[in-house]
Amino acid sequence: MHGAADRLDDATAAALLGQLKGWRIVNGRLRKEVPVADFVAAMQLANAVANIAERETHHPELAIAYARVRIDFCTHDVGGLSRNDFICAARIDRLPFLSGASS
Repeated sequence: MHGAADRLDDATAAALLGQLKGWRIVNGRLRKEVPVADFVAAMQLANAVANIAERETHHPELAIAYARVRIDFCTHDVGGLSRNDFICAARIDRLPFLSGASS
């Protein structure tokens, strides 16, 4: 059984990915690209993600464009994806203003 910070094998990562909405695995990272209304909405989303990351002490890479936010998770300590990445992704998906967003 894997701990939260153990590297996941491809089959486990694929199974966990199936439980998320709009996320994909790109170059060993768990990624979601979220279109938003404007720059203010992009910053609001980025700040909400930052709050989750701080609570979980697991920080993603964020890329903010005018009306799009890209979120990438990877557990650098294990050199790949861990359960922590998927836990944080699931918490992000529960943000109120993402419930209707598609990516």
